[in-house]
Amino acid sequence: MAVAFVAAFAVFSTNVNAQTTKWKEDASHSSIGFSVKHLLVSNVKGQFNEYSVSVLSDKSDFSDAKVTVKIKAQSINTDNKQRDEHLRSPDFFEANKFPEIIFVSKKIEKTGNNTFKITGDFTMKGVTKTLTLNGELGGILQKDPWGKTKAGITLIGEVNRFDYGLNWNKAIEAGGFVVSETVKLNIELEIGKEG
Repeated sequence: MAVAFVAAFAVFSTNVNAQTTKWKEDASHSSIGFSVKHLLVSNVKGQFNEYSVSVLSDKSDFSDAKVTVKIKAQSINTDNKQRDEHLRSPDFFEANKFPEIIFVSKKIEKTGNNTFKITGDFTMKGVTKTLTLNGELGGILQKDPWGKTKAGITLIGEVNRFDYGLNWNKAIEAGGFVVSETVKLNIELEIGKEG
């Protein structure tokens, strides 16, 4: 299984100027999740419990945003201890050797009023490839009850785990494999403005 992911991330950006305003994740209202087909008939879901999201942007519409996401591979959680230990092993993430999964944005393209595509370098298990996710800006709240500025972002996409060396599988008699090669990403982010 792979994840993700992911990603995380802001809206709209191709500008390379040095931004000074930082946003970061509100972990209690965010999740980096994934699902994978099991035995061709059902979906197993999981998430990563430890990650950081940094968004640098000086514009109110995030049009100059630069996004970095770092995920701790050891923090994978599918609510099954034995399966999670297997996922951390060399069959999948090899988390002791490759402790971080990293996404760094390179381009953000608007596709609608509040929708966009975010493309960047995604590194997992020592392999870096280009990853594009579909995103939606849920909105920006200038002042929450605690006086903080918040923004909400949803990201969805897919990765092929075989592309990153997560190759474990077993064939089933009906054809196909125990675990699908395609992993669906579902990322919900609430980010807060720093300072």
